[in-house]
Amino acid sequence: MSALRWRSAIFLVSILSGCGGGGGSGDDSSAEVSASVNAGADLQVVEKSEVTITAQASPAEGSFSWQIISGPNVEGFPITESQAVFTAPDVKADVELVIQVSYTAPNGSSASDQVTVAIQSQNQLPTPIVTQIAPDGTVKYKDTITLSAQDSLDPDENGFIASYQWQLLQGPERVQADNLNRETLSFTHPLLDTPQAAVWQLTVIDDEGGSASTQFSVGLVANPEVIIADAGEDKHVQEFDAVTLDGSNSDTVSGQKQCIWSQLTNGEQVELQNANSCITSFTAPDQNRQSELQFQLQVTDSQNRTANDNITVAINAKPLGKINDTGQTQCYNNSQTITCSDSSFAAQDAQRGRDFYAAVVAKEGDGEAGFDFTKLNRFADELPDDASDFACVRDNVTGLIWEVKEASSGVLPNTSQRNAQNSYTWSLRASDSDIQGSYEAPANTICPQDSHCGIQALIDEVNNPAAGEQSYCGGNNWRLPTYTELLSIIDYGADGNVLLDQQLFPHLPSESVLGHLYYWTAQSSIDGLSGTQRRAFVFDMMTGNDFAIEKSSAAFVRLVRNP
Repeated sequence: MSALRWRSAIFLVSILSGCGGGGGSGDDSSAEVSASVNAGADLQVVEKSEVTITAQASPAEGSFSWQIISGPNVEGFPITESQAVFTAPDVKADVELVIQVSYTAPNGSSASDQVTVAIQSQNQLPTPIVTQIAPDGTVKYKDTITLSAQDSLDPDENGFIASYQWQLLQGPERVQADNLNRETLSFTHPLLDTPQAAVWQLTVIDDEGGSASTQFSVGLVANPEVIIADAGEDKHVQEFDAVTLDGSNSDTVSGQKQCIWSQLTNGEQVELQNANSCITSFTAPDQNRQSELQFQLQVTDSQNRTANDNITVAINAKPLGKINDTGQTQCYNNSQTITCSDSSFAAQDAQRGRDFYAAVVAKEGDGEAGFDFTKLNRFADELPDDASDFACVRDNVTGLIWEVKEASSGVLPNTSQRNAQNSYTWSLRASDSDIQGSYEAPANTICPQDSHCGIQALIDEVNNPAAGEQSYCGGNNWRLPTYTELLSIIDYGADGNVLLDQQLFPHLPSESVLGHLYYWTAQSSIDGLSGTQRRAFVFDMMTGNDFAIEKSSAAFVRLVRNP
């Protein structure tokens, strides 16, 4: 309470005492005195110091109650003594604490007063501490060195380290750290030709903005080799792969380097792209078996010192298998051709397999896309790819030898033995007995054979030439192709209305059978059993579709044999 309020209270009591009323007895013992209280003058203290506030009150023998009106919490309140003793709280910034004392006199009257305690923050600066947590023992070239500030502390009871700042004060320019504002700092031991020290300064800042710094020195050692040529790990790739050789991990003391790649003598020579840079590339060459290529990387520093390193690239043939692809080299959406890079219709046939590598696969002969055929004469001798007169072709992928038909001439049955327009019913023999479902059309009807117009009649005549004649294309094991074998020569990417490469399979029938170019396979079908009728699979060379038709139907034949 201020002095003015205290004097006013005394004055009021005096007035009441002097107003006894005229003619009264003058006895004022019944007059009541109102309560008054004074909390004292405002204070200024330091955080965590002891504070004592004493209240003055009248009339005596009353009760006190101290409580916090505003400001931080303080332990011990409320206090019910005339004297409030407490410890100023630990604060992060200067703050005011408003405390009110209430006094109740014995006669029941009451009064209150407030006092302001200004608490001054007194921050203790943090203590920065640096330890090296990796590696254990002596450091060396390419070690990752890790420094930690985790042991740094803030002596304030409720304080903490809010941030960290690292700075390189001294050391090689090539010492680099990714992040300088974390509790830990990591950097790589650089290549040095003389010992040096990396001196780091750590500054820690606490939650009240107080900061302190310390320094830590890491001894860096010289390396026996002043140039490190690193061609990378040996590689295993497949033919036609794009191969990258990366020497960018090579190192010099200055950090400046020049790289030159060269191929060593063994193996097929390849064309290195950007051979005078640290990263080069080439296309793995065509291989029929595993082979190895060796390359050398030469690294030169700014003082014209050099070092070399070699790398071996093992190249395997692609596992394309002994089966032909489809011949399809274009990609499609629902209605038209598209670029194969269109990811909305991804993983199409043209993006994989033998056809995909057609531009780089080495061929023995000729053929569209991934197909590879060699033309043969009647004696199975190889002919040039541009030969126009040939009797059969060898598939260099599957190894099979295929019949090439003779040009259409004459009118059935007055045609040659292997005339393109001859057709046959499905009739085959195994172990000197007809296969179930075989059907022999009458001789000299849809073919020129004198026995019957079933497939077996054609096979028998081709495999048993007349006396004095040579075997057709060097063999007597001609047969009807299996389903898979006939499928293997269909080119689904062919232009036009026939799905065969007509440069290799010329002399197609001049007339189709019921609008189709059906060719028999050796595969029977259980589909559509009806009495004595049986079915076998054919391929339509106009559409590439397969069908199971009655063996009594007429279809064309293209013979095949194993080499």
